[in-house]
Amino acid sequence: MQPTVKPQNPNFSSGPCSKRPGYDVSGLDISTLGRSHRSSIGKQALGLACSKTAELLGLPEGYRVGIVPASDTGAVEMAMWSLLGQRPVDVCAWESFGLGWVTDITKQLQLENTRTFSADYGELPALEEVSFAHDVVFTWNGTTSGVKVKNGDWIPDDREGLTICDATSAVFAMEMPWEKLDVVTYSWQKVLGGEGAHGMLILSPRAVERLESYTPPWPLPKIFRMTKGGKLIEGIFKGATINTPSMLAVADYLDALGWVESIGGVSASIARCTASYDVVAQYVAQNDWIDFLAKDPETHSTTSVCLTLNATPEQVKAIVKRLENEGVALDIGGYRDAPPSIRIWCGATVEASDVEALMPWIGWAYDEVLKA
Repeated sequence: MQPTVKPQNPNFSSGPCSKRPGYDVSGLDISTLGRSHRSSIGKQALGLACSKTAELLGLPEGYRVGIVPASDTGAVEMAMWSLLGQRPVDVCAWESFGLGWVTDITKQLQLENTRTFSADYGELPALEEVSFAHDVVFTWNGTTSGVKVKNGDWIPDDREGLTICDATSAVFAMEMPWEKLDVVTYSWQKVLGGEGAHGMLILSPRAVERLESYTPPWPLPKIFRMTKGGKLIEGIFKGATINTPSMLAVADYLDALGWVESIGGVSASIARCTASYDVVAQYVAQNDWIDFLAKDPETHSTTSVCLTLNATPEQVKAIVKRLENEGVALDIGGYRDAPPSIRIWCGATVEASDVEALMPWIGWAYDEVLKA
């Protein structure tokens, strides 16, 4: 039978993601609008976005947080073009964006001393074969595959190379072993439900040392340059952005950070993600026609939850369309390069009660489409 209870919020997109509960754009502090981002009020807001991020995430002493152009993609590119080339590179890929980093490293930067560790959607590559005498590039959580690394135990504390981690759908949602990560990137539009176009770049002291001691042999565009005269441009990590940011988006991000603080910090935002994932996991366990794309339960993403169905690709599309037409779930089709699937965003801004209301609707749509 058709369920009677619908999610109060049908926005399950994996990016841009749902706004926080109770969000009201009229509640934003827009005192910075119309002002220069280099004015005292502009710098104060941007600096606060950096310092509050570091405080909430509990970053180790000496780690720096900066706001950079072009979302998470821009932050990863900035790190790779600025830091790679001194050592051999091991790059790990098990979904679309990881494969994009492989392409950039091998075909754009054309680094010859590169090893690629790849796996099909749903699986992790052989991480135990990675050499940390090399620089290592990897995603913490594969947004398009729903596969995350189990933990940071595979990364040694005494590594020689740098670890560059694309963590766009993991930061604020999963425990991050910061001491094992030298570069971490994410965007506002994922777990915190912020706006797109801005990336966050977190650097360890080891990454800063590399920037100040190594100059890559290729030209660097202005928006990638983090040093001047062989020294880190500290202003980038105190609110003096390389290019002009949207101050409205900054106000929105500060609102999201304030919300995280109000609910109890990162531990609370992680718990919210886990609660929504648990609802999906329980439903999957009770129904044999639906399963996780991730093969190993220890690698199941708790944010970008990707599910396969016992259905043809056309039927999966029809199910997604049926749910959209009913106003139950918007934007839950699997990523275009992924196997036919649905993808339910379970980030911190999503209510577990809405996921609980959604799951029976997926079952109803599945039955309706398959018997049609």
